[in-house]
Amino acid sequence: MSQPDKEAVKQYLLSLQDSICRQLEAEDGEGRFVEDSWEREGGGGGRSRVLVDGAVIEKGGVNFSHVHGTEMPASATQHRPELAGRSFEAMGVSLVIHPRNPMVPTSHANVRFFIAEKEGEEPVWWFGGGYDLTPYYGNLEDCQYWHQTAKEACAPFGEDIYPRFKKWCDEYFYLKHRNEPRGVGGLFFDDFNELGFEQSFAFMRSVGDSYAPAYCPIIAKRKHLEYTEQQRQFQLYRRGRYVEFNLVFDRGTLFGLQTGGRTESILMSLPPLVRWEYDWQPEPGSAEAELTEVFLQPREWV
Repeated sequence: MSQPDKEAVKQYLLSLQDSICRQLEAEDGEGRFVEDSWEREGGGGGRSRVLVDGAVIEKGGVNFSHVHGTEMPASATQHRPELAGRSFEAMGVSLVIHPRNPMVPTSHANVRFFIAEKEGEEPVWWFGGGYDLTPYYGNLEDCQYWHQTAKEACAPFGEDIYPRFKKWCDEYFYLKHRNEPRGVGGLFFDDFNELGFEQSFAFMRSVGDSYAPAYCPIIAKRKHLEYTEQQRQFQLYRRGRYVEFNLVFDRGTLFGLQTGGRTESILMSLPPLVRWEYDWQPEPGSAEAELTEVFLQPREWV
């Protein structure tokens, strides 16, 4: 098995951040990402890019981070005892886009590489990531297009890849306390090294490179649609689910906070405006009811 090339992964991730920011800025038309470089006290750092109050994107963050340390946090070695006593490096690009128009779905993507090393022993490494879509008003065409793009990104790496990681996404982005999925899914994978370094890296690149082509055409189709104040309020209510998932279940958020990551960058995925309402129920037969009854039910989209 070929040895991991950490520098090649890092250079790819930096170029991916550049590419995604360019494509999103072009789709927004007005907003620009502002960069904030930071250093982590325990080792490493990153560059956060945030776009606020664009023409289309109310808040978007595209974050690159590369952190390292001499030992893993206890939470990680609990699940992976083989990591104990190893130094580690974790690098990735993570992003969340919250559009202002409730007809445009929120999207999230992440690709990352992890490696733990110890002198005299083989390194332990893997890739992880994926992307998922969170609509406020369901649109069958968008869901099918999103999943078709994800399926095509997986196709060169084996017939079982898309169905496996689509199912994993459905199961991962699930709010257990609400008994409902966060969105309509996409791809999720972790601990991925089964194809050897070169092919596993190629797969991660395929996923990373397909995110903007999956999302930008959906923005383009929906960004000029009119919406009511009631629909905007429903969007803010549903954003609450996003916040609940990120703060209670998300692995990346928890890992970042437990390893002394930069809080501003870790929490940049949270929307700028959100609301909760006690025991709110949609009108039967409404588009709001259709979201949970039809679109947020795991199914085969393609």
